Amino acid sequence: MKTLLKWTALGLLAMVVVVGALAVHSWRFKPLRFGWFLDRTLLQHTLDDPELLTQLRLFEPLGIDGHNARLTDVSVKHLEAVAQQWQADLDTLHRYDRSQLSRADQLAYDVIGWYIGDQVERGRWQFHDFPVNPLFGVQSELPTMMATQQSVASEHEAEQYLARLSLFGDRFGQVLEGLRLREERGILPPRFVVEKSLAQMRGFVAVPPEQNLLYTAFADKLGKIEKLPQRQRDELLGQARERIDSIVYPAYDRLIAYFERLQPKATRNDGAWSLPDGDAYYAWAVRSNTTTDLSPEDLHSLGLAEVTRIEAEMDALLRSEGYAEGSVGARMIALGSEPGFLYANSDLGREDCIKDFTRIIEEMQQGLPQMFNRVPKAPVVVRRVPEFKQASSPQAYYDPPPLDGSRPGTFWINLRDITEIKKFSMRTLAYHEAVPGHHYQLAVARELEDVSLVQRVLPFTAYSEGWALYAERLAKEMGYEQNPFDDLGRLRDEQFRAVRLVVDTGLHHEHWSREQAIAYMIDKTGMPETDVTAEVERYLVMPGQALAYKTGMLKILELRARAQQALGDRFDLKAFHDQVLLAGALPLQVLDARVQGWIDAQKPH
Repeated sequence: MKTLLKWTALGLLAMVVVVGALAVHSWRFKPLRFGWFLDRTLLQHTLDDPELLTQLRLFEPLGIDGHNARLTDVSVKHLEAVAQQWQADLDTLHRYDRSQLSRADQLAYDVIGWYIGDQVERGRWQFHDFPVNPLFGVQSELPTMMATQQSVASEHEAEQYLARLSLFGDRFGQVLEGLRLREERGILPPRFVVEKSLAQMRGFVAVPPEQNLLYTAFADKLGKIEKLPQRQRDELLGQARERIDSIVYPAYDRLIAYFERLQPKATRNDGAWSLPDGDAYYAWAVRSNTTTDLSPEDLHSLGLAEVTRIEAEMDALLRSEGYAEGSVGARMIALGSEPGFLYANSDLGREDCIKDFTRIIEEMQQGLPQMFNRVPKAPVVVRRVPEFKQASSPQAYYDPPPLDGSRPGTFWINLRDITEIKKFSMRTLAYHEAVPGHHYQLAVARELEDVSLVQRVLPFTAYSEGWALYAERLAKEMGYEQNPFDDLGRLRDEQFRAVRLVVDTGLHHEHWSREQAIAYMIDKTGMPETDVTAEVERYLVMPGQALAYKTGMLKILELRARAQQALGDRFDLKAFHDQVLLAGALPLQVLDARVQGWIDAQKPH
């Protein structure tokens, strides 16, 4: 019996050694299986980003949550190390023979290959960005993440929240290090970035700590913890107040002081062309955001052609409803000022707006089965953009549900000025941000079980934004915008995305001024100047991102038309959508190959 136990123990030890050796080998060298490489790549880079882990909630179901007490390292040294790791990942990927992989793994190879290659190229430009900016800078996104996405459902999680408050000084110190490096290299932010970021940061620290978002959100979360004694709740709140006052606010003060010193140097609002190697940087930004080989010149010409086409459709529709005088943009501005298309400028009006968005989404959710073979499990809710960041935020945006399903998807609507919300544009906006747009696509991707985790979470802007814009048109085709004014709202939003092709390339390649871009956009869309200004400033901060929408939509429409022409009566819209959606987000070049393969498989042989 002892001999048996001895050999059993030795056998188990050998298994542990072998498994351990395999784990170390897979983590540090080329994994024996391609699937292990995919998992390793995802794990290494997500484990390196505690704030991303908080948003994804990838490990919480396993009882692993230490990352929720840490902040992401954004030091220069660490960013450079990450860039080196991406190059090592690409070298490892190329050691696999793609032809020997399964069909599913070949698709995953193409997806991860495109993504890693883009990350490697990004390394050259990682200090060409503006990490502090009024749209989505660290000074607003970090407190928003903690307030809206960090769970505080127990005393343990409350301590994690407090631990993160204690790290604001370190995190902002790393940001300052990166800003100084950028300044040394001639990467200065536009003037409006400095001015509006200063206003935002000053407003953030102007209120007493107990009125700050970081405190009020924490108090609200603590109030929902059952059986937490009031004494402990008060003690935790006291610690939050003290850390906001002694750590968070001084960190903001140091960032404010730097921007005040930088302000005299930031005198212009120019595009990427004005930065060192700006043309090469923008060429990469175009490829990265469109996942195509289209040039800035190609996209500028495409945008001009689309603007002309859509403008003609809008003009015809406006004339049919009795609006014939003035430019299309001027008529849209006049239409948008009519009382029947506006909400009351009051708290009640804002509540009614959110209720109407919710009703539109619920109505569309009932109709999803006529367009798709599957419906996501995750719900979507409509919420107001936090007031402290609404002045510089876009009109609407979307946050997906985490992988563990602990939060719904969130459609954020900016209610800074309720008159900016036109009732004729609400359906299109809801279809884009919620269903069948962003929420549908991202929730379905995260619920997929037969693709790699990498494919469930990787972002490709042209795909996701192209799908959301396609979803607007799909809703119209399925009969959800019978009212001509709702259709006009759809056309205006499509025109808005076509104009983006012109304006983004205009700013960054054609040397347009900020004011020239704003004037052009107002004339062609009739959007409020506040919205247009926020949009143009977003393009200046995110070169190339605005190109993704129309590029992606046109590719999906091209693929659908190609399938319809090739398959004729055998074409199935739901099956086509399966091909587009059920492999996760894809680079457009990879999506093209996938759909073409499906078309070829459907043809009679």
